[in-house]
Amino acid sequence: MKTAYRANAILLSAVLAFAIPAGAKEIVLPQEQVQWRPSSLPGYQKVVQECTICHSAHYAEYQPTSTTRNYWETQVKRMKTVFNAPIPDDDIPLITEYLTRTYSVDRSKAAGQ
Repeated sequence: MKTAYRANAILLSAVLAFAIPAGAKEIVLPQEQVQWRPSSLPGYQKVVQECTICHSAHYAEYQPTSTTRNYWETQVKRMKTVFNAPIPDDDIPLITEYLTRTYSVDRSKAAGQ
């Protein structure tokens, strides 16, 4: 038993000896180039607060311009249920409205008007 304990202690010491000098690595991400389109709609602030946690505005910008309200509502609900996004149920209609009026076929209705 003492031999097994001693072997484990030596192994642990060796692992720590190699791990400590390595130190933490720094990761620098590039500056975000695409921003959410500003709007006076209440959903804009919700998107900035709740959606940017996981992804950038690229996601919305590169969706087909033929998207509809149903598409955006489905996507918001999917983010909540499939990816566990911390979106309160009360915010889903606000976010959907912002995305629909800003990025969908309905964007001709100026966002925030």
